[in-house]
Amino acid sequence: MYKKVRLDNGLRIISHRMPDMQSVALGIWIKAGGRYESEKFKGISHFLEHLLFKGSKKYSCRKIKESIEGVGGSLNGFTSEEMTCYLVKMPSRYLALALDILSDMVVNPSLPGLEIEKEKAVILEEIKMYRDQPQSYVYELLDELLWPGQPLGTPIIGTVDSVSRITGDDLRIFKERFYTPANIVVSAAGDLDSKNLEKGVAAIFSRQKGRSINTFLAAKEEQGRPRLKVLPKDTEQTHMVLGFHSFRREHPLRHALAMLHIILGANMSSRLFDELREKRGLAYEIGTQVKRFQDTGAFLVHAGIDNRKVVDAVRLILKALKKVKDKLVAIDEFRRAKEFYLGQLMLALEDTLDHMFWIGESTTTMDKTYSFKGIVKEMNKVKREDIRGVARRIFKQENLNLALIGPLKNREEKIRNQLFIE
Repeated sequence: MYKKVRLDNGLRIISHRMPDMQSVALGIWIKAGGRYESEKFKGISHFLEHLLFKGSKKYSCRKIKESIEGVGGSLNGFTSEEMTCYLVKMPSRYLALALDILSDMVVNPSLPGLEIEKEKAVILEEIKMYRDQPQSYVYELLDELLWPGQPLGTPIIGTVDSVSRITGDDLRIFKERFYTPANIVVSAAGDLDSKNLEKGVAAIFSRQKGRSINTFLAAKEEQGRPRLKVLPKDTEQTHMVLGFHSFRREHPLRHALAMLHIILGANMSSRLFDELREKRGLAYEIGTQVKRFQDTGAFLVHAGIDNRKVVDAVRLILKALKKVKDKLVAIDEFRRAKEFYLGQLMLALEDTLDHMFWIGESTTTMDKTYSFKGIVKEMNKVKREDIRGVARRIFKQENLNLALIGPLKNREEKIRNQLFIE
């Protein structure tokens, strides 16, 4: 189903031909992100990602944007904890142009000094913006609780201090060290010719050197009691994220974990949405999220809560988590969760961009790809007992972390006692 090629220098190419499509999506993935950074240079991956859009040897910043958008395409990039990605989606006949632009950005960025200082100022403002958005900043507080003193516990964007100290030389050294062929994946999906893509990639990257694989320090999950962080702020509602350490990306129970996520908070028919919003009116926004990394993970419950009913809402959430630990989910609920999981995946894989993400991320992080048929086969092995087993392994009081932002001044100890001692 997928065409995979590895060049002699270690660079990997993964493609999927979708002949009925008229578009193509292309991504260049780098196995580098927040986890690969030192505390001193936290945020350098994200900083470098921004700068690669400012121009390259062949293309100015304006020419990059005009060349892609001028033929109906879109251009973007992102940095996460374990990877950085530069991507385009455009009419399929312009694939060669897309590859030329993205590859020149990655291989030959100009990194001009004036743009470095301008973009540094932009990122510092971005940091301040997130601090002013409690619905976003609360996730940073939770990460600090889950992984204190570790790269996963600090923001991908960096801090004011770390970003301020990054220089052009630091950026060039980081790129030279981490943007090497063995840590690069080129993924594409859509109306394409795999052989032509592979020839194009080889012509550009085959002379690049560097076969060592980027590494990071393993995550530590040492926790013996619940952790609580309250940030007093004059907001109209309290923003909360409840988090538990969970499974690594390739854990054998990953599909049961995904179904637990669906049952509890992935859609409008989930238990938490029904209980807290529909029945009680305690929250407008309520849901769950699963974070997956190579060696660890997290299960999150997030909500925006009535300021007067924070403890009541958290207690209801904890009650819902206990219920899924104590009782098997009903057969009908189990079936709906499975169909939702597979249906959402099937719909996503009809889109060239989402399909490029699907094969690019798994190749970058695990050097594997999964077919839809393979996922269906694995999902059919999941039992209701697996979901209950996952809940029992994850939802433990000593494994609980809770971050809150709202008008809660001088209430941290009271909240702690009401939730974890009574």
